[in-house]
Amino acid sequence: MRTLYVDGTFAGWREVARQALLQGLAPHQLHWQDADSCPGLFDHGQAALPASTGHLRVPAQLLQQLECAARYRGEARWSLLYRVLWRVVHGQRSAALAGDPDGSELQRRIKAVRREAHHLHAFVRFQPAPAVSEVDLLAWFEPRHDILAWASRHFSERLGQQRWLIATPADGVHWDGQRLHHHRHCPRQWQVWATQPDSEGQALWQAYYSSTFNPARVNPRALKQHLPSRLWRHLPESTLIPQLINQARHGAQHHSQAPVLLRRPGKRIAPPDSKD
Repeated sequence: MRTLYVDGTFAGWREVARQALLQGLAPHQLHWQDADSCPGLFDHGQAALPASTGHLRVPAQLLQQLECAARYRGEARWSLLYRVLWRVVHGQRSAALAGDPDGSELQRRIKAVRREAHHLHAFVRFQPAPAVSEVDLLAWFEPRHDILAWASRHFSERLGQQRWLIATPADGVHWDGQRLHHHRHCPRQWQVWATQPDSEGQALWQAYYSSTFNPARVNPRALKQHLPSRLWRHLPESTLIPQLINQARHGAQHHSQAPVLLRRPGKRIAPPDSKD
C-alpha cells in the first residue's frame, strides 16, 4: 500500500488524486494522510507521485460535490473522495448518489458542511475591535468543519468596506476592505482579541436581542436543535435567553413586545382579529 500526503487543501488533494488516477492506482492500494502530521515532508520531496500526462473526464458537478465534502473533518476524508472519484471515472456514476454506500456518506458530509456554514452565518457576533488591531470588527467562532475560508465570503458582501476578522482555534480570515485573506494557522494575537470581546459590544448585542425577542415564536426544544449547545457560550445573548423565556411565560411581555418598548409613548394597534 502506498501512502499519499495531502497539504490539507482540496486543490492539493485534487492534483495528487489526478496523478494517482493517471497511474491506475486503485483506492485499496492507497493510504491518504494529511501532511500537517509530518512537518517538513514537502521540503524533501517525499510526497509527490511521478508526473504522468493524460486527460481525465470528470463531471463538473462531481468536482463541486467533492470540494464541498473535502471541508468535512473526519476519518477517511481524502480516501472517500478518491474512492468516489475512481468509481465515477471508471463508469460507476451512481457512486456519488445517495442510494450508494459511498454516495450516501458523501452526501451526508456535504449536508454537514453546509449546515456548519449556516451556523457561521447565523451565529457569528462581530464586536468592536481594539484600536491596535487595524480592523473595525472581529469575531470568534469554533467551526466543526473547515468552512471558514469558503463561508466567510458571505460577510464581505454584507459589511462593505469595513475591515474585519474572524478567528478560530485553527484558521482565521481577514477582510481588508477589498480582499479576503485566509490564514491556515490563525495568528495567536487574533485569537486573544477575539476571545476577549469588548464589553460595550457585548452590551449592544444584548440590548438588540432583548428588544427583538419574540416569545410567541420560541420553542426551547427547537431552539436547541437549530442552535447547538457548543455555540451558546460564545453568544452575547446566551445568558439572556433563559431569562427572557421565563419572563414571557409569566406574562412579562405582551403581544411579542419587549417591556422597554411597551413603556414608550405611542398608539397601540390591535391585532387583525380584535374587535377593539
